[in-house]
Amino acid sequence: MRLLSAAVAICVLLAGAPPTAASGEARPDRLAPADFFQMEYALDPRISPDGRTVVYTRRSGDIMSDRYHTNLWSVDFDGGNHRAVTTGHVRDSTPRWSPDGKRLAFLSDRDGALQVYMRWMDTGQVARLTNLATPPTSLAWSPDGKWLAITALAPDKPRTVAQLPAAPEGAEWAKPATVIDTLTYRWDGAGYLRPGYSHLYVLPADGGTPRQISSGDFQHGGVGFGAAEPVWSADGKSILLSVNRRPDHARNPLDSEIYAFPVGGGEIRALTDRRGPDSAPAVSPDGRRVAYLGFDDRFQGYQITRLYVMNSDGGERRVLTGDLDRSVDMAAWAPDGKSLFFTYDDEGNSKLASITLDGTMKVLTGDLGSGGWAYGGRGAFTVGAGGRLAFAVTRPDLPGDVAVLAPVGGPRRLVTRLNEDVLAHKTLGAVEEIRYPSSRDGREIHGWVIKPPDFVPGTRYPLILEIHGGPFANYGDRFDMEKQLFAAAGFVVLYVNPRGSTSYGEEFGNLIHHAYPGDDFYDLDAGVDAILEQGYVDPERLYVTGGSGGGVLTCWMIGRTDRFRAAASLYPVINWYSFVLTADASNFFVRYWFPGFPWEHTAHYMERSLLSVVGNVKTPTLVMTGEEDWRTPMSESEQYYLALKLLGVEAVLVRFPDEAHGIAGRPSHHMAKVLHILGWFDEHDAGGEGEETD
Repeated sequence: MRLLSAAVAICVLLAGAPPTAASGEARPDRLAPADFFQMEYALDPRISPDGRTVVYTRRSGDIMSDRYHTNLWSVDFDGGNHRAVTTGHVRDSTPRWSPDGKRLAFLSDRDGALQVYMRWMDTGQVARLTNLATPPTSLAWSPDGKWLAITALAPDKPRTVAQLPAAPEGAEWAKPATVIDTLTYRWDGAGYLRPGYSHLYVLPADGGTPRQISSGDFQHGGVGFGAAEPVWSADGKSILLSVNRRPDHARNPLDSEIYAFPVGGGEIRALTDRRGPDSAPAVSPDGRRVAYLGFDDRFQGYQITRLYVMNSDGGERRVLTGDLDRSVDMAAWAPDGKSLFFTYDDEGNSKLASITLDGTMKVLTGDLGSGGWAYGGRGAFTVGAGGRLAFAVTRPDLPGDVAVLAPVGGPRRLVTRLNEDVLAHKTLGAVEEIRYPSSRDGREIHGWVIKPPDFVPGTRYPLILEIHGGPFANYGDRFDMEKQLFAAAGFVVLYVNPRGSTSYGEEFGNLIHHAYPGDDFYDLDAGVDAILEQGYVDPERLYVTGGSGGGVLTCWMIGRTDRFRAAASLYPVINWYSFVLTADASNFFVRYWFPGFPWEHTAHYMERSLLSVVGNVKTPTLVMTGEEDWRTPMSESEQYYLALKLLGVEAVLVRFPDEAHGIAGRPSHHMAKVLHILGWFDEHDAGGEGEETD
């Protein structure tokens, strides 16, 4: 049976018995691809200094412009007075309260280009503060409320090699050639980078001309170089920023230090000095200490990021989370300066915890995150007066809302329910946790299963094994739009954290160091067996898909087994040799994922490439990538597609124009991404109408 036309299928995907990928009967009680335009997500919640109000970024789609937009909304700590702060089909983001809570600085492209804006909270008046030639990438208030720190690119003139003669008057010559002389010259989502260096500036909060604070040929943040957030010292005399100012910074991307930049002029001062990344400084309320994140670099694929604290002059550095075998994602001081709050992922769930300066740790709550993906590491939070906390939360049935917590250790409360209007009349697939032993070495593998809505016991359903990317990342018990749509189409969906996944400790994460793809095959294959043992999956209707690293493992699976009826490999890496010479972050990949340059370790690169097993593939395969994907460039997908065609394997190549890594830049493209996967699987379905089990 084949998928219906896209116009009908937008609102038709359903589940139940018999399980099918499409049906001619509309089901308004099921999640549908068109709901990409309807879902909304709360991001970057910022609690006011007095702890009474939370401002957050609200992301939504517009069906007419086919764009995602963001506006700022506010809600009282008790959940009342929920209203819009800004409106329009624009991108408003990065809300930052003034120290007295009377003004809100934010970034917006409402006048065409991204600039800094100010809103007076008592009157609602909004003013544009900057007219920058390049977009700012961060924003921070000085303690006295008189200044804003921003980072932005200071553009250079493009490099020239040839000098062409002048064109005759009235002639229309072609665009000139572009000369590139930097190691990192393009970045996924940003495209080809303008020449120049990102620098730190201070801007009068009442408007005026930004003044450059940093100098030198170093990237002080910016796209592709770590969008660093500046932090003011307690006395307002300096700004702390994480920067890689090594002479060989282009080839050593993780070796950053925390520097203090004097606002009034003078020599900058490094507060840290080790080999490895030191980042995300947070100044204590009394200004005497600085907390920060980092690790001693051992050039492994996965390394635990720890929370440190030092004196404001860089002395007496010590680790606070040395006993926690999990990476810390962000940290902030409690108002009394006696402890810190921080986030970390643990077995696929994002936690918020506190820790005292003597290392006593307490977990406060979990489920942090937002954005419509099952991926972790998205748990932002802020702290207000009295230790009041605001953060975004997600659960399998909760896409992303604002929650608050106070006093510390008290109950968590939701103060928004952004998607209640959409989901109240729809049935989602039930999500269940699963644990099983790997067939490779018996290690416990952790994951989740989504069953179709109105799951009928005694019926066998088709299965989609959906594999996460990264590869150093984790899936968890978070809402995932794509997987829920697969379930709504009648599939059981299995997604797990194979070896190499984060949130299970450094040893587990590094099982794939210099060995990826590899034994993760057994972790994933054993998961399929574990589901088959439950009796509700049809062994003749197995499918596999995944994106990025998940696309890699999709190809790895079908190169090792023919148990799947069809596969959809999304934006994969096929040839590691060509990948490290074409990807945007080549300086990172070649240094941390491999033992050296590809021409020095050719056998190692090729043994791990998917071309090494492509000759085994018999599975019909769809390959899909965005044409502006610079993380796993289109050339990787083209290699695999042509290899399959040369071998006579049924294959199609799907290209999405103007899309970067992930194919989620436009709602219609995100919708089409899901429909292409389901359409391909439906074309290769066994044709069964559901099979009753014994």
